[in-house]
Amino acid sequence: MKDFYAKHNTKYSWLIKEEGWVRSIQGVRESQLALGNGFLGTRAVLEEIPYDARPGTYITGLYDNIGSRVDELVNLPNPFNFRITVDGEKLGVITMDALEHRRTLNMRNGLLCRHSVFQDIRGRKYDLQSARFVSRDSKHVGVMQIVFTPLSDKADISVETGISTSVHNAGTATEGRKKHFRTKELGQFKNEGYLLVETFAKKYTVIFRSGFYYETAGKKVMASDNIFELSLRKNQTIVFTKLFYLDYIDDLMELEKLKKDSEKEFRKSLKSSFNNLLRKNTLAWERLWALAEISIWGDPEVEKNLRFNIYHLMICATANEGFSSIGARTLSGEGYRGHVFWDTEIFLLPFYIYTFPEIARSMLLYRYQRLDMARENARKAGFRGAMFPWESASSGIDETPDRAKDLNGKVIKIHTGQLEHHITADVAYAFYYYFNATRDNKFLQDYGYEVLFETARFWASRVKYDRRKKKYVINQVIGPDEFHVDVDNNAFTNIMAKWNLLISRNISQDLKKNNPGLYKKISQKLGLTVKETNEWRKIASKISIKVDKKQVIEQFDGYFRKKNAKVYNWDENY
Repeated sequence: MKDFYAKHNTKYSWLIKEEGWVRSIQGVRESQLALGNGFLGTRAVLEEIPYDARPGTYITGLYDNIGSRVDELVNLPNPFNFRITVDGEKLGVITMDALEHRRTLNMRNGLLCRHSVFQDIRGRKYDLQSARFVSRDSKHVGVMQIVFTPLSDKADISVETGISTSVHNAGTATEGRKKHFRTKELGQFKNEGYLLVETFAKKYTVIFRSGFYYETAGKKVMASDNIFELSLRKNQTIVFTKLFYLDYIDDLMELEKLKKDSEKEFRKSLKSSFNNLLRKNTLAWERLWALAEISIWGDPEVEKNLRFNIYHLMICATANEGFSSIGARTLSGEGYRGHVFWDTEIFLLPFYIYTFPEIARSMLLYRYQRLDMARENARKAGFRGAMFPWESASSGIDETPDRAKDLNGKVIKIHTGQLEHHITADVAYAFYYYFNATRDNKFLQDYGYEVLFETARFWASRVKYDRRKKKYVINQVIGPDEFHVDVDNNAFTNIMAKWNLLISRNISQDLKKNNPGLYKKISQKLGLTVKETNEWRKIASKISIKVDKKQVIEQFDGYFRKKNAKVYNWDENY
């Protein structure tokens, strides 16, 4: 059987492959092969939606908390939904025998291709191929093509597609599965499916438009409905092309404009061919890779692994003036409910600073726009300044759940929200890192100074003076090593706090000297005095950091006294 998408799957170090169907790792593959364009992310669920599949369609920054204890990323209706039934048997990896099955993600152009051969209970064989992408050229558009051929006999098929609302957010042990949207409007007209949904908190309204056509024997037919039947001859190939458009608003006054604009853009895209849309998408990806590509000569496997990580960084982030940041599982799933942690500023931000600085700037604006809530978080905890939340979503309050399942399946209490305070210094470090790399003085003046000064103020109130040690200590914390809870003087936390205090004091001195007008403006806004900033330097010089005779830093008080547990066996991750 002809491979319709073979030309897209020839460059080894750009391809991530799934060979064969393994049900136990279905969820892993859905995350690994995910598609996205920064605005929209979709999990790589198979078109037939197998039993226990986890469809996921996410718009960056769209959270809801109705029916959940905390804000979580909304799993929206699934547009990559295409089910074929042959003489009453559903075509799919679970309902039929999958004689062949492979999928390939081409990271160079963000294209996911599939080729499966099925056999039904009567021994008849069917060939199914597909390709899909979320457009980089037009962020609201997604495209899918399905190629179906009965190999053994004629076939009477029924097709069911459209935008599936049979999706849910994965719940915790105590919540169960749940939805975060209600359907407001639904219709089918002018060869187009239309769906309007609203998040439960009525904060966002999301519009979907979809349409498709099929081609066989040289004829192109626009589908008037998303459920219909066809009769095919043996070896007769039919090609379905489906396109969808989605967008959202947070102001119902803009609803009519959204409807009008989305209709216009959807129709424009629907008139274009699959190949033309893919070409534009590929050109947009080429421009991104021109900035982000890293080549490693002589080791294509390592090169591919590196590109895989870069690919996932590029599909989850966009510059949207601080509306959103990047969650711990990006847009490939609902792990940690889509919440933003310190990982974003410490591990992810450097990539964007040096490749897509406008995205890095937007990520930092996300924190700045929630600075008032960080101040409120500090006040509630009994501190001054600004204390950024361990888990952040839309508002900037701490969204850390109080309980979760441990690695062994037991429900345990979560302490990170109350004790993992190093994130406040991590955010301050990110602002300073961005400025050092970009020399964006305006950004520092408009946003950076305020964040640095308010986070330093937090640490000055967070430390306690230990008269016996003649040191400032930071007790009752959780460091990056989250297996040690409620420890004193975690080295990473203390060093970052020390840095935060010193750098903030130094730049306040420089600002006062070099730009007294701006210094006065910021000082009056924050109630900042020279006496207070000098105190930051005094505290920083005496923050407790333990180093032994071999110049090894003790992770936290008492760490060197712990039992040395030897490792005798390694798991698959070494």
